Amino acid sequence: MTDGKVHLHIEGGIAAVVFDRPDARNAMTWSMYDELASICQALAPRDDIRVATLRGAGGQAFVAGTDIEQFRAFASGEDGIRYEATIDERVQLLECLPFPTVAVIDGYAIGGGLALAAACDFRVATPAASFGVPIARTLGNCLSSANTARVVAGFGAARAKRMLILAETIGAAEARDCGFVHEIVEPEALDATVEALCRRLAGNAPLTIKAAKETIRRLTVEGLARNDDLVRECYGSRDFHIGIEAFLDKRRPQWTGR
Repeated sequence: MTDGKVHLHIEGGIAAVVFDRPDARNAMTWSMYDELASICQALAPRDDIRVATLRGAGGQAFVAGTDIEQFRAFASGEDGIRYEATIDERVQLLECLPFPTVAVIDGYAIGGGLALAAACDFRVATPAASFGVPIARTLGNCLSSANTARVVAGFGAARAKRMLILAETIGAAEARDCGFVHEIVEPEALDATVEALCRRLAGNAPLTIKAAKETIRRLTVEGLARNDDLVRECYGSRDFHIGIEAFLDKRRPQWTGR
């Protein structure tokens, strides 16, 4: 499989970001996370950008999480602390962009992909879209407190528990019903719907948008106690390595609780 790329195209005040690794359902590699960070840092100070779209290549996934193969190098809970801190930093760069962001979701938005989608302001999805963090039955790791807050803010506490504890996946219709998805459209209408939404957003007052976004972000994410102790315990456990190998071998993990 390729290492993947994150592409940026700007036209008419709209920045289009594409996660391009369709052979792995756009699962993010370290280099893709770095490219996304560089794109966000380049876009943030520009006053000619009015809206950004983010989508996955290939029509099967937005982003199907982080590439699990990379976790094989993790040796302790401290690796998990560093990883979650890096993901938090990348997601926050996206979330802090001063203009509206629209996630275009056709297929899976799972794990890290769900965090990226949740960091966007609006989500337009096809009926095939699905959302989840199935790590309780796959890897045995956990989310940072910031990303957990984003899931709770997007889906509500009850659904967040279904996603994080029961490892359930939420479909597009339910995601729309709880407000996480702005609109569901058939694939052939996706581009036109997103374009219309972008035009509408681009016509609103930029400074009002910036103030609203940042205030909502602070209310949603900041002020939470960090959960580094829990991250360290999960990523430093025997179960995490059991989960990685079982996932890559396509078999069910046998958890030990250690």
